[in-house]
Amino acid sequence: MSAATLASDQSVSTPLPVLGRDVRVPLVTGGEVTYAALDYAASAPALQRVWDDVAAYAPYYGSVHRGAGYLSQLSTDLFENSRAEVARFLGCREGDQVVFTRSTTDSLNLLASVLPADCRVFVFETEHHAALLPWREAQVTCLDAPRSPREAVQTLERALADREPYGPALVCVTGASNVTGELWPVKELAAAAHAHGARIVLDAAQLAPHHPVDITASDVDWVAFSGHKLYAPFGAGVLAGRADWLQEAEPYLAGGGASRKVLRRADGGVEVEWHATAARHEAGSPNVIGAYAIAAACKALREADFGRLVERERELIARVRAGLADVPQVRVLSLFGEDAPRVGVISFVVDGWNSSHFAAALSAEYGIGVRDGLFCAHPLVRTLLGADGGEAGECGAPEEGQSLNAIRVSFGAGTPDEHVERFVRAVGELVTDGAKWRYRTVDGRCVPDTSA
Repeated sequence: MSAATLASDQSVSTPLPVLGRDVRVPLVTGGEVTYAALDYAASAPALQRVWDDVAAYAPYYGSVHRGAGYLSQLSTDLFENSRAEVARFLGCREGDQVVFTRSTTDSLNLLASVLPADCRVFVFETEHHAALLPWREAQVTCLDAPRSPREAVQTLERALADREPYGPALVCVTGASNVTGELWPVKELAAAAHAHGARIVLDAAQLAPHHPVDITASDVDWVAFSGHKLYAPFGAGVLAGRADWLQEAEPYLAGGGASRKVLRRADGGVEVEWHATAARHEAGSPNVIGAYAIAAACKALREADFGRLVERERELIARVRAGLADVPQVRVLSLFGEDAPRVGVISFVVDGWNSSHFAAALSAEYGIGVRDGLFCAHPLVRTLLGADGGEAGECGAPEEGQSLNAIRVSFGAGTPDEHVERFVRAVGELVTDGAKWRYRTVDGRCVPDTSA
């Protein structure tokens, strides 16, 4: 092997530095181990670079768009430069706006608040609740779960073609499932939406941390994502895309920052002229640290060579899937089949195990953090399980006919090889040998029984 090839291989296998990579946690069986954070789909650890960038700025923190002082001016420049960095990361078009929000959920609720009158919303039942639930003031068509990318496009085309009356419409779709990790045919869905006079918003909460997102190339109208999944856990999110609906609607929140001019009328009322920029929907003092953290993460991912990060993640996915395939009692959940491209999010069930019990044993006996439950995507998980969801139930083997939840392992740019190797080994040992400790149910969750 040449030196160049070796260097390339080493680069592919090197995770990005994240906070918490050296944290030690106790094991219920005795001793301690380095914590294996494998719940990236819920909240990814902060990139060390993001933390360092925020720490370097923190002494200069000041009000944004409010003051004439040096720190205020610096913070304002930082905030607006962060907006430009996010636009660059997303491949925004000329005229697109980048609005800073609190999260993906907040972004999609903002978009729901600016929909034109009589707008129809089309959403698949497979969506995360953040994309499934905000459209309460609109007429919503919930589409059945497709079993292939092609079926997803065909289902949407039929639904859009059948809509009456023909008026404004919005399609909301995920880029990567938070349950199966499978990539959705975003560009094809966007083409179908536009061909039928509809617009489309991409929920990129699970896509943006794992794959490049390009508004121009995919031809979506808006993109929403969260900082806490993009290695920037400081309470901010993004809605980016077309400006017209945002400019034409009343502000999401009314208050300082959203208003350009406020006058008291002779009749005692108040007359307001709202901003036409992104500030229209950013009332109140902006979360400048959250916005800067997102921008720092975007820049770090761009400069780290996103393509190389994607390739390394594919290697980790292959290891995990191969390890789970070696355990006959494990069933991996999937909509599009085993060969579908995906990000580092894998959900599964284990025959004879309550999912909460299994996740608790992974944590208490191996120092591995995963997720169990329905992952804020109840309709999808229930469809994949072929059963009604419900409470986790008592620890131990589920009774016949008992509803099941699932276990989710997720990872990304900061995951060391050892963490996925430990996870695969732990799954095999738990299935073969059982848990080494006793567990009991407390408030609906399985926890180690330390009463003896």
